[in-house]
Amino acid sequence: MFASNSRYYQLGTYTVKLANGQTAIATRLPLPPATPPALSGYYTVQQNDRLDTIAARHLADATLFWQLCDANNSPSAAALIARPIVGIPKGGKS
Repeated sequence: MFASNSRYYQLGTYTVKLANGQTAIATRLPLPPATPPALSGYYTVQQNDRLDTIAARHLADATLFWQLCDANNSPSAAALIARPIVGIPKGGKS
């Protein structure tokens, strides 16, 4: 259901019954990491930057934007990109 590099890949699913009587498969939400990953440095956000392009540049994969969120204790990409600087987790290209 999810790509192997997705934060949801190993979280499992469950079935829920909707108000109209139909059922749907839902995915469990990831918990924030107990200890944020170590950072290799910081990136100063520029006008018109997007988190996926920052992830592509520094983590070598645009779909890993969620690792930037985890490393910066941010609940969403929109919340993180609004900050003036973004911490880059170790293991990326820096």
